[in-house]
Amino acid sequence: MTKVQLDVVSDVMCPWCYIGKRRLEQALESIDDVEVELRWRPFQLDPTLPQEGRDRQEYLENKFGGPEKAKEIYGRIKQAGLDEGLEFDFDAIGVSPNTIDAHRVIRWASNEGAEIQDKLVERLFKDFFMDGANIGQHEVLIDAAREAGMNESVVAALLATDKDRDEVTQEIAVAQQMGVTGVPCFIIDNKYAVMGAQTPDHIAGAIKQAAQMKDVGAPGTETG
Repeated sequence: MTKVQLDVVSDVMCPWCYIGKRRLEQALESIDDVEVELRWRPFQLDPTLPQEGRDRQEYLENKFGGPEKAKEIYGRIKQAGLDEGLEFDFDAIGVSPNTIDAHRVIRWASNEGAEIQDKLVERLFKDFFMDGANIGQHEVLIDAAREAGMNESVVAALLATDKDRDEVTQEIAVAQQMGVTGVPCFIIDNKYAVMGAQTPDHIAGAIKQAAQMKDVGAPGTETG
């Protein structure tokens, strides 16, 4: 069985990234002849947000030019989520968070294995989009880490420091240098890129194509 590396560049405050996660899961369920090693990589939609975050309604209105435009855009996103079985509760979100600390915890989760990292990402998406939790707060991150199977005492101790803050920032910079300007972005074997929350068939097709190219030893090209 051919093995491919799949890096998902994502931000846990991005609703399209949650939708993309569901579509990726469907894609992976349809593939039975390729072993996919999944890793979640950091991106920040807005690194300028303060550590404590910003009032959600005010933030969206400023970003989209008024409440009506924000409502229209998020109405479409809400429907796209429902199509994937995700019931976004945007009204429950009080704060648009700075996600740098969330990405630090996701980075540490990778040391525990792909399954735990994926569980953590899922939990943070749910905390934010379904429960309206401020995923920039350390107590929220510690609870999510514990539920995912991480050692909460270790996570709490690390969050109290600047451990891996620069590394996460640098990793985001590298993604941008590679041409990642929006998320989600699915990078396969560091050669192929699928930009955006594409359909499961599209994602699955890209993974299969990458595996086939790997089998014949052909040079990589970008897809998507």
